[in-house]
Amino acid sequence: MEKTIIKYVKGLPVDATRWEIRKNKKYGKLSNIVRNINYDIKHGVTNEQVIEVFLRIRNEPLFVDLQNNIEAMNRLGELERQLKSDELIGQ
Repeated sequence: MEKTIIKYVKGLPVDATRWEIRKNKKYGKLSNIVRNINYDIKHGVTNEQVIEVFLRIRNEPLFVDLQNNIEAMNRLGELERQLKSDELIGQ
């Protein structure tokens, strides 16, 4: 679940291959990411763990490259809003 969130937040690299672009177009949409997280929640991941990943990305020095990227933070915010609106994670 953590890998899925980080991969979505990072987005595609500038030098992405055609294969990566095609796969991202097919599987990298917000709806697919929410579906994957929902699947993980049904199979044992708790809501607190999902929230913890969001907080870690926003606060830990390990993710400083994502924290400095405005587009990545926008994607993270979109994902959080989508999950909260679907009531997959608590507030």
